[in-house]
Amino acid sequence: MSGNEKTDGNAVQFAVEGEMTIFRAAELKAAMLPEIARAQEIEVDLSHVTEIDSAGVQLMVAAKLEAILRGKELRFTGHSKPVLDMLDLCDLGGFFGDQIIISSHAS
Repeated sequence: MSGNEKTDGNAVQFAVEGEMTIFRAAELKAAMLPEIARAQEIEVDLSHVTEIDSAGVQLMVAAKLEAILRGKELRFTGHSKPVLDMLDLCDLGGFFGDQIIISSHAS
């Protein structure tokens, strides 16, 4: 994850930077689950994700389900182009229920 973490009472924001692939899935899961456990509202900025594979998508789904099971709110924001492409490929955009903003400047 990144050093962009902000905590405000029961809310936490952090960003994932770089790859969300099988090579980092365990690291990201270990960092993400404690944040879900301690905060009521969790916002994950995906604007700096450079690559995502099925392991990254599985991590997003697992995090969302974990938050739902704990009665927490987890939002993914700032979806990068690779994330948008993967969510579109997997037809999962609606599953997360997050607002997705598509920029005309996306590369």
